[in-house]
Amino acid sequence: MLKVTVIGSGNVAQHFIKAFSKAGGVSIVQVYARSAESLLHLFPQQLITTDLSGLKEADIYIIAVTDNAITKVSAQLPFKNRLVVHTSGSVSIDALDSNNRRGVFYPLQTFSKNKEVDFNNIPICLESESAEDYELLATLANSISGNIFNITSNQRKALHVAAVFASNFTNHMYALANEICTEHKMPFDILKPLITETAAKVKELSPLKAQTGPAIRHDSKTIEAHLEMLTNDNQRNIYKTLTQSIQAHAEKL
Repeated sequence: MLKVTVIGSGNVAQHFIKAFSKAGGVSIVQVYARSAESLLHLFPQQLITTDLSGLKEADIYIIAVTDNAITKVSAQLPFKNRLVVHTSGSVSIDALDSNNRRGVFYPLQTFSKNKEVDFNNIPICLESESAEDYELLATLANSISGNIFNITSNQRKALHVAAVFASNFTNHMYALANEICTEHKMPFDILKPLITETAAKVKELSPLKAQTGPAIRHDSKTIEAHLEMLTNDNQRNIYKTLTQSIQAHAEKL
């Protein structure tokens, strides 16, 4: 039985607690939170600690806190030569304190507290300083997902940037689309089948080949009409920038 301690109480930490609680061959021996109340809906109070010095022995300690807090938290751990990993997409493995064996356990997914996720297909990106520790992390990852990748810190940084474009920026486009729909008294729901089909299409086609719309067609009259309709300067600037980017990429076809 692989013994795991989760350090943190945010979105990622809570989803890991849920996933590992259901996983075979894994036992969560303890979780740490600055406020025990934040995790009482997920975990027994007697197994929640608010004091890092009271951490019990485990095979793997997962630091699931904000990027800025990783170094500070890892330096406060009251032990040496144990396997400590963080879950960040953009922070180097070197940010962890060298008193312990270091690794990364990065789930490539967007997490919200009130939205359940299925870990089965979530890519888990792993990094470690030794082959033995990598095997431990792979065993843990395989307990919740069948999608495991050996990724270096530099590769992970690039992957995280790509994920921001693919997820965070895309979601912001949904927010802007919702603003436009609201302004013109239309439900955002009318766009959801289009959103679903666009996302599904890149499973079969490259994003470059899946691109449609007035920009790639160089439909200048439609583009100008859209720009005239947009009353928000931010929306207009984004529309122009993305149109130019789409047209530049279309030259690669």
